[in-house]
Amino acid sequence: MDAKYQSAGEIYLSVVAPAHNESENLPQLLAEIAKALAALQHPWEIIIVDDSSTDDTSRLLRELKKKYAQLRVLSLQNRSGQTAALDAGLRRARGAFIATLDADLQNDPADIPRLLEILVSKPCGFVNGWRADRRDPWIRLVSTRVANKVRNWLTHERIHDSGCGLRVFRRECVDRLKLFNGMHRFLPTLVKMEGFEVVEVPVNHRPRIAGKAKYGVFNRLFKALRDCLAVRWMQRRMLRYECREWES
Repeated sequence: MDAKYQSAGEIYLSVVAPAHNESENLPQLLAEIAKALAALQHPWEIIIVDDSSTDDTSRLLRELKKKYAQLRVLSLQNRSGQTAALDAGLRRARGAFIATLDADLQNDPADIPRLLEILVSKPCGFVNGWRADRRDPWIRLVSTRVANKVRNWLTHERIHDSGCGLRVFRRECVDRLKLFNGMHRFLPTLVKMEGFEVVEVPVNHRPRIAGKAKYGVFNRLFKALRDCLAVRWMQRRMLRYECREWES
């Protein structure tokens, strides 16, 4: 057990998943998360953030809340995007540790305990999933690889898969973060800027079998390039100093 976590009555792990029109995937997602965390010896919760879905998500989540006591549901009143949905979930998470994943079932919840174990056993603050064997159409694979290379070049990083939605980290990592639209793709870099060590771990990746992808080539390349420039500006302007108070 992590030394900072003391009380078994508190939430140990919060799992946050933004969702927009993912009603076809949510029942299986909840079932897989519950199965993956069944052996966890501490209390956990899952937060689904409904980004103003227009399908059957709202009704379905009401039914799922009856089945899963650990389920909390947040609803954004207007379509606000993945970064906003993620931020809403992170700010309301009660766990000493937080896991995030996409609601489209391409991330495998079975990887969460393994990433959590690595986080607790190593002196790091953030474990980032790395989809080393991605199961996506070739056009998405190419655009993502280009986006990752450009992102690393501009931000002077060596992150293999900054855009992977599957991550596990200490809640202190988000206490000082201020997210803007599109910044969910840069979480490892933003966390490193706050002084936390980031570890990358290969994770399982699955093809989408239901619902529709929310990002295309334009989102992955051109918008990501704009956001890279913003992150680079933040890196150059970030305050860095050490302060000592005189002893009397």
